Amino acid sequence: MHEPEPTNEPLEPSRSQLRRDALEIFKLAETLAALSEAQLTRVPLADELRAEVLCAHAVASHIARKRQTQFLAKQLRKLGDDEIEPIRRALSQDREKAHRETAGMQRIETWRNRLVDEGDDALGEFIALHPSADRQRLRQLVRNTHAERKVNKSPHAYRELFRELRGLLGEHAQS
Repeated sequence: MHEPEPTNEPLEPSRSQLRRDALEIFKLAETLAALSEAQLTRVPLADELRAEVLCAHAVASHIARKRQTQFLAKQLRKLGDDEIEPIRRALSQDREKAHRETAGMQRIETWRNRLVDEGDDALGEFIALHPSADRQRLRQLVRNTHAERKVNKSPHAYRELFRELRGLLGEHAQS
């Protein structure tokens, strides 16, 4: 039997790999179509692609929007890896930034809940970690939050406590 001689030429991608690549590009197109116009300005896109993304925003019908997204994916597949990579990087940076912001908000909410629920113990711990914090102001906001809850008032002090903590924790993160 005659076996083919090995060559140094790279093998063409399999049909399965081509499908996975196409699906990945389609997901990228869906992500682009879901961005707001403000978020879209941070993504490095050619004018033609930006117009296609904005066109996808304008389409209201689900089926038509999917068709437009598929067309956008087709346009993206025509680009080389060197043109698609900056788009992916910009989108991943936006995701990372959103994750950091969410984690920061959750940290603030955790402290607010601890201050309201645990009182002076949590306040002492917070002041030890953040010596620039105004102990009297925080204690007053916690007291006002308890008073609002007793009479079922809107949570003005609760929100104000969040803003105060955001300012303190935001300062601490930057220094």
